[in-house]
Amino acid sequence: MPTTKALPLLEPEAMAPCCPPLTERPLTAAEAERAAVMFKALGDPVRLRLFSAIASHEGGEACVCDISDVGVSQPTVSHHLKKLKDAGLLSSERRGTWVYYRVEPAVLAAMGQLLTRAASV
Repeated sequence: MPTTKALPLLEPEAMAPCCPPLTERPLTAAEAERAAVMFKALGDPVRLRLFSAIASHEGGEACVCDISDVGVSQPTVSHHLKKLKDAGLLSSERRGTWVYYRVEPAVLAAMGQLLTRAASV
């Protein structure tokens, strides 16, 4: 049973950022925990490359067959994609024998919001 939890933000109905911008105020323990799950999943170079390949792929989604050339074996690619999906950063859909992955718009919005400078009041 995986111990990684999906960020609440990443549920399709939730579109608000998980946390305020880092420059706005110190994060609470719960906010830091949610953000850490996201950063931990992206903390591996192979996972970051896979996430980037999916996010930048034409149409916003990519077949695993189109993104598996990251210098590791196919089982390792599948392992890393599962880690990204378990962290709530990707969603997937099986079409025939292939699985297509996509980064939900809320994921990119949350990452951008977290790393954006807080607006001056």
